[in-house]
Amino acid sequence: QYARVSYDSRPDLLLQLMVKEWQMELPRLLISVHGGLQNFELHPKLKQVFSKGLIKAALTTGAWIFTGGVNTGVVNHVGNALKEHASRSSHKICTIGIAPWGVIENRGDLVGQDSHVVSPYQTLSNPLSKLNLLNSLHSHFILVDDGTVGKYGAEAQLRRELEKHIATVACRAGMGQGVPVVGLVAEGGPNVIVTVLEYLLEEPPVPVVVCEGTGRAADILAFLHKNTDDTGELCDGLHDEIVGTIKKTFNFSHGQAMHLLQTLLECMRRKELITVFHTGSEDHSDVDLAILTALLKGTNFSSADQLNLALAWDRVDIAKNHVFVYGQHWMVRLEWARWRRPMLDALVMDRVDFVKLLIENGVSMHKFLTITRLEELYNTSDHHQMSNLRILLHRFSHLPPDYKITLIDVGLVIEFLMGGAFRSMYTRKRFRLLYHNLYGQHRASVDNTRQRKQKMSTASGVGVTLDGSDPECSCFAYPFNELLAWAVLMKRQRMAMFFWQHGEESLAKALVACKLYRSLAGEAKQSREDELKWKRLWCARVKFGQLALDLLDQSFRQDERMAMKLLTYELRNWSNFTCLKLAVSSRHRPFVAHTCTQMLLADMWMGRLNMRKNSWFKVILSILMPPSILMLEYKSKAEMSHIPQSEELHQMGQEEREHRAAATRDIPMQRCLSRRVFLRLLSFAIRILLLRTVGNGSAADGGESGHKEEEGIWIRPSGLSLSRRIYEFYHAPIVKFWFNTLAYIGFLMLFTYVVLVKLQQLPSVQEWFVILYLFMSAIERVREIFMSEPGKFGQKIKVWLDGYWNINDSLGILLFFVAVALRSQSHLLIEAKIVYSLDVIFWYVRLLDVFAVNQNVGPYIMMIGKMMWQQCMLMIIMAIVLLSFGVARQAILFKEADPSWYLARNIVFQPYWMIFGEVYAPEIDNNTDDEYPPCTTGAFITPFLQAVYLFVQYIIMVNLLIAFFNNIYLEAKNISDKLWKFHRYHFTMYYHQKPILPPPLILLSYLSLFASQL
Repeated sequence: QYARVSYDSRPDLLLQLMVKEWQMELPRLLISVHGGLQNFELHPKLKQVFSKGLIKAALTTGAWIFTGGVNTGVVNHVGNALKEHASRSSHKICTIGIAPWGVIENRGDLVGQDSHVVSPYQTLSNPLSKLNLLNSLHSHFILVDDGTVGKYGAEAQLRRELEKHIATVACRAGMGQGVPVVGLVAEGGPNVIVTVLEYLLEEPPVPVVVCEGTGRAADILAFLHKNTDDTGELCDGLHDEIVGTIKKTFNFSHGQAMHLLQTLLECMRRKELITVFHTGSEDHSDVDLAILTALLKGTNFSSADQLNLALAWDRVDIAKNHVFVYGQHWMVRLEWARWRRPMLDALVMDRVDFVKLLIENGVSMHKFLTITRLEELYNTSDHHQMSNLRILLHRFSHLPPDYKITLIDVGLVIEFLMGGAFRSMYTRKRFRLLYHNLYGQHRASVDNTRQRKQKMSTASGVGVTLDGSDPECSCFAYPFNELLAWAVLMKRQRMAMFFWQHGEESLAKALVACKLYRSLAGEAKQSREDELKWKRLWCARVKFGQLALDLLDQSFRQDERMAMKLLTYELRNWSNFTCLKLAVSSRHRPFVAHTCTQMLLADMWMGRLNMRKNSWFKVILSILMPPSILMLEYKSKAEMSHIPQSEELHQMGQEEREHRAAATRDIPMQRCLSRRVFLRLLSFAIRILLLRTVGNGSAADGGESGHKEEEGIWIRPSGLSLSRRIYEFYHAPIVKFWFNTLAYIGFLMLFTYVVLVKLQQLPSVQEWFVILYLFMSAIERVREIFMSEPGKFGQKIKVWLDGYWNINDSLGILLFFVAVALRSQSHLLIEAKIVYSLDVIFWYVRLLDVFAVNQNVGPYIMMIGKMMWQQCMLMIIMAIVLLSFGVARQAILFKEADPSWYLARNIVFQPYWMIFGEVYAPEIDNNTDDEYPPCTTGAFITPFLQAVYLFVQYIIMVNLLIAFFNNIYLEAKNISDKLWKFHRYHFTMYYHQKPILPPPLILLSYLSLFASQL
């Protein structure tokens, strides 16, 4: 794109043309390249460094490059750099050539009738012509016309005025200063030296970078820069040498050389604004570094403005080496209001390295992150990231386009993505109260917030602290947790990884990020977004999941018990979830299948019972013969230190210790000893009885305790009292499981009896037991719903219905009481019997959940469930094939059928059984005789249709279904161990929270619970 303008055009109109008509974004930096008009050669290494550095400076800073535009001299080298960049990248650099109209070859091709001209421009030069071609690798041209032909200089004044005007326009760095301008000199003649002096005398001055080794003016400037003192005075003995060099280089007379030397010395009086670049320099290894360093060194920007420049350029190396030169003392020199803006900009622009640099140099996230600033982060992020968050918010309510997202809205999104019973801190009542106190119904200003500070109480319970010296009042106790959630929701993976590395609760943060990314990936897949975006989110989920697994493994290697405690520690900032619960929520199977997690689940499953082999036999025997409880071994208090205890158990232990202390003081020693001897003899006798029952082989599994038994000595390792032993036995999840299983088998046997025998007018004893069992089971399901973690009743129902067996139980109980209602009517006993018969199916299927506890059988049950779920699509295809044949067959064979519901049955009846091999051969082609009725018209078509149907359905679809199931089996078989270990958590926690007694005796547990609350 180009524009032909007059030499006296207004610079503001030219900038308006560039920004509005050419759609160019305002630059963060303006690099003005000056040099010779004649072609010159560069050393290959210097040429490579010059090209690479210039392009890097433009790319990293979003700069514009001003050149002379014509394809000679230094512009030719700039064009070569642009050409090399264009071959490697599609990113276009804004390079504007400002050239005089009168020196352009083939300029007639650029003349058009309208304001918008598309002209083919001939780039082949005429060797006999003194005019020059435009460099075609520039993105834009401004062609300055002053009416002359073949003369340079018309563009110089307009170029300087345009540069000055751009320098006064506020750039996108957000620092309130104009666009910084820097001059870049390569080679050049005397006019370049004059231009450098003009740059240095500007107000504010323009820093200049001189490329040493490019020749002529650049080398003379570099030599003088090295050989003058700080005041610009030339070193002794060099005056004549410099004059001679000038005369030889530019073919000047002595007087001209002296005049140019004075110009050079005038430049050296401001030598701090000149930066000399040469290859091999330790200070400036690249041209881009020299350019940016010159800007920081040659301008009067404050430290905060320099940091904003480095931030806008995305050059953390510049900030580290030239802004933070005082280390953490930089924070002392900078006011609070000045350093929080760079941090906010670094977060918004996703500059992870800058955030890290600011934190390393003393920026406190605890002071920085307030409710106001966190909301600003959610509302000033990238437009595409904001739209994703708004899409999630639309699930809750319709939002206007200009709606400003609040933290309460963010809390709703986090709860939706986390799922289950998770409650975000932002949606809790205490935080809402704090939020409305701070902002009111209309998001009050900071001044109004100061007036409300006196009304607020402490907010430490919601992870927010109040500080009267902070004008924004509130800071977060765990800022890196909040910023991690922000980074994940904004889909900034590098930033999320950085915040995971800082702050507390690293394991919990990794699991939360894993869950959030999993949910975001699922949402992206359902909304059919870009597949690359979905894969990127899923990869982030895998990465954080692996971090959590590695962290758990490292902790487990260092201290096993502390690692187990880490899994069960309640996280106040994450809805009182534990790390184990977060891992299950994110479906992190390798984490749950880890040795540490499985050891914890095994210990929780056994409770305080210390048994390894034949545990099922010992537990069942102890349930059926309660005195056997005395011979069981129990873990010590140290062995149970990593398992979370209920408040009731903790209080019971405290009372027991007090009782023992009192008993030791009050009871005579002989009485204590006699009771101990009696208990030991009783337990020893029961042990002998049990060992004879189990056999010698099982007795050998006792380990160390077995050797003690052979010696005739039994020592109670845990020192538990009789009441505590009974309590610990019946509260162990394994005991609850077998107790409930035995009761369930008894219920199922009685229900089977009720279904099989004739129903009497009045319920029998067996039927009353079944009714009582299911009635108490229904009450237990209601208790589970009300005792679940979600706060809202609707959410409790939703979470409870997520379990398949809960749905199965609900349908079974509902159907059963429908049957009970029917059997209360004497004339509906048959109907009640039928409903009973259908209902018993649900309770026999429920037995599969009992077998899921077994490590060998459990994976197969999970495979069956997966097969049933994933076969739906194939079943739909098979149903379409079946209906297509069934309807055609029914219509041909029975042309005069009357309307009836039997028609629907007949359509699918025989075709369905044909799938399993029943082809009804006698009916395929029956001849007309005395035994069969006459054939209907067109009946001969049905055998052909049946042959096609059986080929498609029986051979193709059935075999496809078998192959599909086989594939599912192989996939599940490979992960069957991890799958079972993952589901082990669910039934361990289920029986851990379940009352001791099974239905119908569970009523006693309810009465005990009610009495304890009183």
